[in-house]
Order: sequence, then C-alpha cells, then structure tokens
Amino acid sequence: MTITKAACVGRPRGFDIDLALEQALNIFWRHGYEGTSLNELTEAMGIKKPSLYAAFGNKEQLFLKAIDLYENRPDSLFNTAFKHQHIADVVRGLLLGAAAKFTDCSHPQGCALINSTLSCSEASESIKQAVLERKARHKLQLVTRFEQAKQQGELNADCQPAVLAQLITTLFQGMSIQASEGASIEELLQIANMAVDGILILYINPK
Repeated sequence: MTITKAACVGRPRGFDIDLALEQALNIFWRHGYEGTSLNELTEAMGIKKPSLYAAFGNKEQLFLKAIDLYENRPDSLFNTAFKHQHIADVVRGLLLGAAAKFTDCSHPQGCALINSTLSCSEASESIKQAVLERKARHKLQLVTRFEQAKQQGELNADCQPAVLAQLITTLFQGMSIQASEGASIEELLQIANMAVDGILILYINPK
C-alpha cells in the first residue's frame, strides 16, 4: 500500500506580494527613501509590520526590491529605447520616452531612481551608494551602446561615447526634477526635442 503524505503547506500570506511591492515603490517614488515611514508603507501596502518584515525584510531591503521592480519592467525606459536598431532612434527613445514617462499621471512624477535619493543624509549612505551603483550601470549601458554605434559608423569621429552618455544622464536628472516639480509633458518634450536635434546634428551620421 502506498502512503501519500499530505503536502506541508505554510500559513498562506493574506496579501498579494506583487501588488504590495508596487504600492511600496509608489510611496518611495513620491516621498523618497528617507521621507517614507514604515507606517506609510504598511498603510499603502495594506499589511502589518510583521508581514512586511517576513515578506521583504527591513525598509532598506524593501526599497531595493522596489527599485528592482522599477528597473526590470519590460516597458522601462532603457528596455524600450534599446530595442531600436539605429542609434538615432535609441536617442529619441531615451529622451522623448523620458519626457513621457516622467510626466505619466498613472504614477508619481519623475524617475523613481532619481527621486528616491535626492535628499539622502549620511544615515542612508548605503542606500545612496546602492542607487549610485545602479546609475553607473545605466551610464555604462549607454557608453557601450554608443561605442557600438561609433564602431558601426553611426556616430561620427568627433563623438565621445562617455561624454554623450553623461549628457543623456544629466538630461534625465534635470527632466526628472522638473517633472516632480510639476512640468508638463509639453514642456519636457520641448527640452527633449531640442536635445535630440542637437545630438543628431553634432554626432549622428545620416543613414
């Protein structure tokens, strides 16, 4: 006779972990890491503190998981822009996409990665460093893509990939802050289009 053991099932969570993480992201996005309290997080996530600790760890661990969610979305700014084959379209996708995403009313304004650590003190140095490392990875992605485009003849000989990448990230920073301060999509698109036109004229060879 075969004896089948009943599966050992732990106590089920009384909440949707993915939805709770999404809510946490929105709170960090709106108020920044230091400006967000545990009470605000638990209220938005619809859970108690013990459930938060059990599912996500402490506040720092929750923040990093939320930022992972933000960065790894299929429709994230980088994932979307880097699907383009030609570098001119990549640049347009990055800057025009930033104008649209940073002013999208379905979530807090600006970039979550930029907004979350604008006012971090020494007490949150580890969070600030973690975000800086992520920003550095994004910049390296840009440099690598621009170097590839230069090797393929899409960018002219005068273009310095590292400088162009720094320009793009600087524009992201400024556009994110302006969006969080109430700038409209029309205002940011004016900036983005002007920047794209300048980059196309200075650095990108005609197809």
